Amino acid sequence: MKKIFILTGEPSGDKLASEVISQLKTKRSDLEFLSVGGPSLEKLGIKTIYDQKEITYIAFTDIILNFFKIKRKIKETVNEILKFKPDILFSVDSPDFTLRVAKLVKEKNSKINTIHFIAPKVWAWREGRVKKMKKFLDHVLLLFKFEKEYFDKENLSNTFVGHPLLDKNINENIQIDQFLDKKNIISIFPGSRVSEISHHMPILINFVKKMNLKDPNYNFIFHATDKNKELISSYFIKEQITNLEIINDDKIKTAVLKKSIFAIVKSGTISLEVCKMNVPSIIIYKMNFINFYLAKFLLNIKFANMINIINNKEVIPELIQSECNADEIFKSVYYFLKKPDLIAKQKQEIKKTLETLNSPSSSSEEASKIILSYIS
Repeated sequence: MKKIFILTGEPSGDKLASEVISQLKTKRSDLEFLSVGGPSLEKLGIKTIYDQKEITYIAFTDIILNFFKIKRKIKETVNEILKFKPDILFSVDSPDFTLRVAKLVKEKNSKINTIHFIAPKVWAWREGRVKKMKKFLDHVLLLFKFEKEYFDKENLSNTFVGHPLLDKNINENIQIDQFLDKKNIISIFPGSRVSEISHHMPILINFVKKMNLKDPNYNFIFHATDKNKELISSYFIKEQITNLEIINDDKIKTAVLKKSIFAIVKSGTISLEVCKMNVPSIIIYKMNFINFYLAKFLLNIKFANMINIINNKEVIPELIQSECNADEIFKSVYYFLKKPDLIAKQKQEIKKTLETLNSPSSSSEEASKIILSYIS
């Protein structure tokens, strides 16, 4: 029986890991698993050594404030992994947590193969990390082809597996009766975290008001989750806006997005999903000034959006921090809507870019192949 320990640090990593493990389970029946995971891995019958929520911290300030708690959790995790004696430590994303664990595990037991899925963004900041990583990682799985040069340079084994988001098939037959009569839909993604919503929602409500003053023939649909729908809705209570709605069902959100003529999207992975659906968009993001200036100081990239980073130019307009205000969003959106040639150009450039992100099969399939190569 071969053993694999799965190490994740947040819900998105749990979901990605579960897709890879599902592939492994179809290929081998002689595998035993243990994890730091969440609901997605638990659905596969894989035990987690503690609740993943205990180590899910996002912002710089959150990490600093919880430094000692995180340090204790790292030590606990390392001890549990060593006790399990896995053949492979499969870590997914959350590098500030997972790679610290992987480093300590490798130092104490060099026989454990370490494979990391979703390479740290060394092209954005701290490129020197690769030299340190090659001392304790055996293999890195890449989402983007351009990342390869950074790891090849230091002779760290790596494989391009493609972006998981592009693996998903879009359901063409979802019924959205309540939206059939709605035209000129603009989808709005304010974010999933409380801090993102609190920064973006007042701005977005003011944007909707400005659009309605200029042209009331648009319908604005806010995309929420089960957890944050109530919070997002709270910003609408005092407003008398009839062409504004909120949805949280994933299938309906997908169908509505497909029907949209434009999208306003908070910076992050969701922007790739919007691109995949061939919907023109702009990117917005605002954070507290401490996190913003820390990010500005540490990052060495010109753009926030991956499509723009890959092309090294602004294919999708970005309104970040001071530019993320109702006036600028209104000007940008209204300008695009009145310029079909610009929309067509954006769609064409995005389509060409997405073609470079596809893997031979699927990211989870390619990742599973690499993992099996270390235990065959």
